[in-house]
Amino acid sequence: MTELTHTAPLRIGDKAPDFSAETTHGPMKFSEWAGGNWVVLFSHPADFTPVCTTEFVGFAERADAFAKRGVKLIGNSVDSIFSHIAWVRDIEKSHNVKVPFPVIADLDQKVARLWGMVHEPTSATATVRCVFFIDPKSVVRAIIYYPMSCGRNMDEILRVVDALQTADEKGVATPANWKPGEDCIMPPPRTQQDAEKRVADKSLKVTDWYYSKKPV
Repeated sequence: MTELTHTAPLRIGDKAPDFSAETTHGPMKFSEWAGGNWVVLFSHPADFTPVCTTEFVGFAERADAFAKRGVKLIGNSVDSIFSHIAWVRDIEKSHNVKVPFPVIADLDQKVARLWGMVHEPTSATATVRCVFFIDPKSVVRAIIYYPMSCGRNMDEILRVVDALQTADEKGVATPANWKPGEDCIMPPPRTQQDAEKRVADKSLKVTDWYYSKKPV
């Protein structure tokens, strides 16, 4: 049963909506299961479909990489618990990879509607491919939507996690196409005096007063 009704579209910076649900790992309350960790919650249109299968294989193959970053994975679709169990078992048998994360059974669409996973111009009965990045304070930090026809890029999802965690830890931003180990962007100065200091800062790679990079 859902504890919160979220009517407006979920936005970056919103508190992650809480809910209780049945999953392939048993009953859970989302906030308790998250337990102050980073979470990637993602939806898929349907079990036993080819693109979704490739995505579950992709998430499963990178589960250790997410865990290394302190990230918990959880999936959701408007299928039954029995369908989820059968599909996960089939993936493990057919693709030789174990699915270690829980999958939410959401036949009544309560979770999907709560989180804005059903985009009715596309379908009223299936979720689009959503990815929500939730930080340890239960704040939604990033959202990515993909159409049903386009499978997700797992490397990009990991890159977003790295970028968010680096920004929090180092107080920086990350440029286009950034990857871990590359220079980051310093926030631009907010005063003329700070701009003058920035240009003279030899510890940074300064291109202009508002554009400088920093190794991290």
